[in-house]
Amino acid sequence: MSQTRPLLSRGLTFLMATATGLAVASNYYAQPLLHTIAAEFGLETRDAGLIVIAAQLSYGAGLFFLVPLGDLLEQRRLVVLMTILSALGLLLSWAAPSVGWLILGTTLTGLFSVAAQVLVPMAASMAEPERRGRVVGTMMSGLLLGILLARTVAGGLSTLGGWRSIYLVASALMLICAITLWKALPPRRQTVQMSYLQLLGSVLQLFIDEPVLRLRAGLGMLSFCLFALFWTPLTFLLANAPYEYSDATIGLFGLVGAAGALGASLGGRLADQGKGLLTTFVGLVVLLLAWVPLLWAKESLIALLVGVVVLDLAVQLVHVSNQNAVYALQPQARNRLNAGYITCYFLGGAMGSMLGAQLYQAQGWNGVVIAGIAISLLALAVGSIGLMRQRRVHLPTAADSGI
Repeated sequence: MSQTRPLLSRGLTFLMATATGLAVASNYYAQPLLHTIAAEFGLETRDAGLIVIAAQLSYGAGLFFLVPLGDLLEQRRLVVLMTILSALGLLLSWAAPSVGWLILGTTLTGLFSVAAQVLVPMAASMAEPERRGRVVGTMMSGLLLGILLARTVAGGLSTLGGWRSIYLVASALMLICAITLWKALPPRRQTVQMSYLQLLGSVLQLFIDEPVLRLRAGLGMLSFCLFALFWTPLTFLLANAPYEYSDATIGLFGLVGAAGALGASLGGRLADQGKGLLTTFVGLVVLLLAWVPLLWAKESLIALLVGVVVLDLAVQLVHVSNQNAVYALQPQARNRLNAGYITCYFLGGAMGSMLGAQLYQAQGWNGVVIAGIAISLLALAVGSIGLMRQRRVHLPTAADSGI
């Protein structure tokens, strides 16, 4: 059990959401710059995609091996240390003399930027039960805004000072964030009587014991696979004819996608009202519909913009309802539950990035869209069967009690 829960003020919630966004953003600065980085280092499209894949795989490794430490160590110290180490990885990327060094810096940053996923369950534990869905929604809004606005900021700074400048600025912001978190966060420690290896084993055991976790992790994996499947090759679509946009203009698409962050807040409020199953199902349906306008993304900017907003909104509806369902399972194991769920989530992202880069080089944008529709149909089928099964057996999950 945790220590006595302090009141989670709106200001502290905002700070933690901002820190979450900054941490996760560190893994996405390269996306709008892939075309420029590839040109400097002489890389092909699929090889440039390795930078994004390295970020997501290292983030996934950090989720499994580091996030469970939030149930073992003092959480404030853990978050601050991870934030500092992530900043050092960004510095290495800034100074990288070759793509190998850039991938190494990206890997270090991704590994330790999982501080974000210690902050999310920490905020959920500090929140009053009746506000937990909204707090998680706010944290997820911060996370999504970090992912999407990273593209906008990176594109703008690349135009002004070259692609390396974003890594220097981001490193400084992470160090400032570490100092602020150290001063603002209360000390918090779980009293889990386990060794580190037992802690990791318990993450796997949770998948065996909790069917809700298995379903939600699977849905999270598929939804974030679709997110990455779209965003990774988008840079190459926009950098080439007929668009031929600059890094700064490509980065602006992050602002369009940021509208989808509203889905995080909406999803959290619906979860607080006991409509978690309905929110998930609607999100899965919208996830499929998002690919319809994207069929015309090569010819129509309006169709592309509509697809961006709808896709990001759907991903957030699914993600927030997933996390609320998972957090309601075992409050004393929230970091481990989150580690298991988010590890699957970002493995899906890595698969989506890899698939998107390969398909775009081999089949062009049409191949990406066809794959998106196929995976969306799979997610809808898995979700429909799994959610109906949960409803029939009346699993005692507060976030899943309504449909």
